[in-house]
Amino acid sequence: MTATTPLYDTYMRAPLRFERGEGAWLIAEDGTRYLDFGAGVAVNSLGHAHPHLVEALKAQADKVWHLSNLYEIAGQESLGRRLTAVTFADKVFFTNSGAEALECAIKTARRYHFSKGHPEKFHVITFEGAFHGRTIATIAAGGQQKYIEGFGPKAPGFYQVPFGDIAAVKNAITEETAAILIEPIQGEGGIRPATKEFMQELRALCDEFGLLLILDEVQTGVGRTGKLFAHEWADIRPDIMAVAKGIGGGFPFGACLATEEAASGMVAGTHGSTYGGNPLAMAVGNAVLDVVLADGFLTHVRDVALVFRQGLASLKDRFPDVIEDIRGDGLMLGIKVKGPSADLLKEIRGEKLLAVPAGENVLRLLPPLTVTAEEAREGLARIERAAEAVRKASGNAAA
Repeated sequence: MTATTPLYDTYMRAPLRFERGEGAWLIAEDGTRYLDFGAGVAVNSLGHAHPHLVEALKAQADKVWHLSNLYEIAGQESLGRRLTAVTFADKVFFTNSGAEALECAIKTARRYHFSKGHPEKFHVITFEGAFHGRTIATIAAGGQQKYIEGFGPKAPGFYQVPFGDIAAVKNAITEETAAILIEPIQGEGGIRPATKEFMQELRALCDEFGLLLILDEVQTGVGRTGKLFAHEWADIRPDIMAVAKGIGGGFPFGACLATEEAASGMVAGTHGSTYGGNPLAMAVGNAVLDVVLADGFLTHVRDVALVFRQGLASLKDRFPDVIEDIRGDGLMLGIKVKGPSADLLKEIRGEKLLAVPAGENVLRLLPPLTVTAEEAREGLARIERAAEAVRKASGNAAA
């Protein structure tokens, strides 16, 4: 029986405690080293204790931690200008998390139509299997009953359609529709990528019907797929985008990016945040961009991702009784498991490798973007041993 804890019983935590990290590695209290291919669920984009991030945080900590948005914050101006320079966006609102970035995105879309004289346009079309956060609005946007149950009536204004079904999307559009919200790759939903064609069709539908296209790039953004943002692979431009996780490299903050037109309804007093865009977060965010935007960084991500993906494909061929499919792009990959994914996760963890469970019986592999090809191969070797252990346990060991 576990000891009584003062903490909410909302997490099913693994019995592991880590005291420090080095790049793609985490070191437990007993000194055991784990290869971290979870990266805090795609958060630690530059690994653990990256020297440039550590120095940026320490330097800012000696100056000022918090000011609130009653005053101008130089780091916000700097980071905002850098983000708008390399994306579709003209405007940025800084938040503390991905869920808050999504809340801002939804409010921005609804306020846009309100400001144009169409308050009836507040419905947002979303997709089955989506995950957009844990607030009342974002669980309604995701639409998954397991997250909605017990939290009162589902917030109105969200309508889910099958992922990848453009006919269903078109049929769902009404006079009340304000926007379409999608993850370019569903993360929690099982590493399910939207096709380039589907993303382009969504953009065309939004243009045709006067809707705003909102992208949830909380998990896919900031280099995770080998481009700065995943929608770049589809050669489209959203109207609004929510970002978090990797943009802070481990420091909790997010951002809502929008075109000037899409953000035109968000005038003074319509939205705010006490902590959003605080000096510590901005110092770290600027440091993350220093690294991610450096020449050759995204090429490195794509090169290592190719090594990793090819290795996983080989494991699928050699362990068809264990691995059903390999999914994803860049360093956002998933193993769809034939048996219970918990069995493979247990064996992977036993090999001192960390991964993240997801929907559809999938294990997510989300290593830091700084992972080396050698570390990717080491991870593949550990996954191979884990798959062999699962095979033996199931009685399907090769003769």
